[in-house]
Amino acid sequence: MPTLHLDMHPGRTLEQKRAFVREVTRATCETLNCPAESVEILIREIPRDQWASGGQLRSDQ
Repeated sequence: MPTLHLDMHPGRTLEQKRAFVREVTRATCETLNCPAESVEILIREIPRDQWASGGQLRSDQ
């Protein structure tokens, strides 16, 4: 069973998340040839002040 961990910044609507997991599930099933029921997706929202790249917090970019 594929389990996908998706990290993103907060701010997406519930409808955006629904559409996103639908498409991620579809692509996963198509690529891995597995049933949709076996795909698990965990979304973790990480605030910009707790995410950094290039030596800077995202909240400062």
